Amino acid sequence: MSYVTAFGTANPPSRVAQSRIADFMVKAMQLGGKEERKLRAVFRSSGIDFRHSVLDDFARTSDFSFFPNTDDLEPFPTTAERMESFRRHALSLSVEAVRNAFGTRFRGADISHLITVCCTGMYAPGLDIDIMNCCGLSPATHRICLNFMGCYAAISAVRTADALCRADADARVLIVCTELCSLHFQKEFSEDNLLANALFADGSAAVIVESHTNQRVALRALRFHSHILKEGDHDMAWNIGDTGFEMKLSSYIPDLIRNGIRQLAIACASQAGLRIEDIAYFAIHPGGKRILEAVEAELNIPPAGNRFAYDVLRDYGNMSSPSVLFVLRRIVDTLTKADHHQHVLSFAFGPGLTMESMVLQVEYN
Repeated sequence: MSYVTAFGTANPPSRVAQSRIADFMVKAMQLGGKEERKLRAVFRSSGIDFRHSVLDDFARTSDFSFFPNTDDLEPFPTTAERMESFRRHALSLSVEAVRNAFGTRFRGADISHLITVCCTGMYAPGLDIDIMNCCGLSPATHRICLNFMGCYAAISAVRTADALCRADADARVLIVCTELCSLHFQKEFSEDNLLANALFADGSAAVIVESHTNQRVALRALRFHSHILKEGDHDMAWNIGDTGFEMKLSSYIPDLIRNGIRQLAIACASQAGLRIEDIAYFAIHPGGKRILEAVEAELNIPPAGNRFAYDVLRDYGNMSSPSVLFVLRRIVDTLTKADHHQHVLSFAFGPGLTMESMVLQVEYN
């Protein structure tokens, strides 16, 4: 068996109001009239108040530091320039999340495995080795990199850590999910870019998964279940272009998730010997307000039962893979002894259209 025993989160210092980001988008995308009104309506209805970025340009409409100070932002930053920015910023954010997970208790030598998760940047030697060196992990630490999977990858990482712990009673796995989505802003006015520009942000989350625990509160991993909705393979995609990574994000995604979520929830819960009615807490990836509403409607979850996901969406936007771990941390922070052996059902979604789920049991010592 395995337990999630510690959570740490981190965000870049640039925290920008959604309305300010809308001002940037209008200027950068050179919008006016009907198109500007549409963008501002999408931003107002997003359920997001603030987002974080490693770039401070999104709080401005002039005097940019990363994007060119031209009316059309040309020459638009290349993928190479964006990857260089990722390399400059990703490590410090990742290390902050790790240190927030441990506080003063961190000893790098205690980590047996490191799993890094990212779909927004890459280089080699990579972020995994940089984390090892900066955090004092052993050079013999086993490393696994889950790259370019998207928003659901944190659950894949916990499932991988669970398998490692079941195979090795002494395993202590550090998972670090770091995404700098804002580096990939695209200025062409399209439905895909309009949705992506209204949602995505930067953040990092670190968790510890281990074979046993003496922590006051931990989440025991019970079951995992994955399902791919093949009819949605063209509605969410992530491609590498010449000027950054390009998001395909259809407005049909909430409807696709609605059509598949009940089957996924029943399958995952039943494998743990549970019914949906037995679930005390839901940790849903805050991919967008409409996605949260679709899951609630299909599973009969009152909005209050989904408040943790709404809170993360409101305060941070969609940070891709770290987001669901932010939600889980908010749940853990509210747990009391009365929650001992209660269950958490978690979902995350991404390209494929991939739907990942896991059931966790609260252990309160």
